[in-house]
Amino acid sequence: MRVLIIGGSGLISTAITEQLQARGDSVTWYNRGQRSVHLAEPPPTLKGDRTNFARFAAQMAEAGAWDCVIDMVCFRPDEAESAIRALAGRTRHYIFCSTVDVYTKPATRYPIVECCEKQPYPSFPYAFDKAACERVLWAAHERGDLAVTAIRPAHTYGESGRVLHTFGFETYILDRIRRGMPLVAHGDGRSLWSSCHRDNVAAAFVGAVTQPGVTIGRAYHVAAEEWLTWDRYYQELSAALGLDCPPLVHIPTDLLGKALPERAMWCVENFAYNNLFDNRAAQRDLGFAYTIPVAVGFRRLVDWLDSHDQIEPAEAYPFYDQVIQAWERLGEGFVAELAESHR
Repeated sequence: MRVLIIGGSGLISTAITEQLQARGDSVTWYNRGQRSVHLAEPPPTLKGDRTNFARFAAQMAEAGAWDCVIDMVCFRPDEAESAIRALAGRTRHYIFCSTVDVYTKPATRYPIVECCEKQPYPSFPYAFDKAACERVLWAAHERGDLAVTAIRPAHTYGESGRVLHTFGFETYILDRIRRGMPLVAHGDGRSLWSSCHRDNVAAAFVGAVTQPGVTIGRAYHVAAEEWLTWDRYYQELSAALGLDCPPLVHIPTDLLGKALPERAMWCVENFAYNNLFDNRAAQRDLGFAYTIPVAVGFRRLVDWLDSHDQIEPAEAYPFYDQVIQAWERLGEGFVAELAESHR
């Protein structure tokens, strides 16, 4: 098959590329050509910026027809509208990389299924815009302009320079674990989270490529099937380093959001909620299987980061200890004041 990946050099995209190439498919990327790629055989790349809508449309017209286009970097509704204009009549199948964050939080039922309400808050722009993209694309599908499949990954990790934690995606969290430094776990550490290795997620995309007659017009989420509390998440990261988990400092999520609105935005809007997803549709139609548990996947991640010297020093992020120290002072004052008033 002749497959175009818009994006291509990212975490999931590279795994999709490897798996399609292993099948013998012809893969082409469309991106700006600015990111280094860890692939033995990078595919040919059409260089361009998909946000330059006129140029993007011209390049798609020049490129000819595709059996399938996988769009990994459509984040805004105007980008979705551009994709429709550029690709209508030029691909038999368009696969949109959406996200499980399109669902309303908190959900009305768990595990979440694909038909659950999708009304994310504008305060979470990533989710809000992805939901808007879906509405644009499904309308195009209904008109017959584009044959759409949507795949909604949850948190996806793999061999790259990113490690998820309460305040973002930096690798210094591993240095803190190695040095026994305390870790912040938002809330009481008991909200449920799921992390899926990129190889498992990529296989679902490949399954959609190979089954257009089944998957067109449908949405699927592909998520881990180990549901971890955030406390357990940090314990698994520590185990991947061969260590016990350092002390966990629990700080109310809403307080973190007020004190550190930029650093804690994902925590407040997403991590604080239970993220549990029903994978049965993807298992049935895409052949999705969760085969890489976090005990294995996190170890692979750590090994890759060590081999590429990409674990940042904890000292590069002094705010982290400032947060813990401020919280401990506040807690001590809270306890002392109430103890005094109840003598």
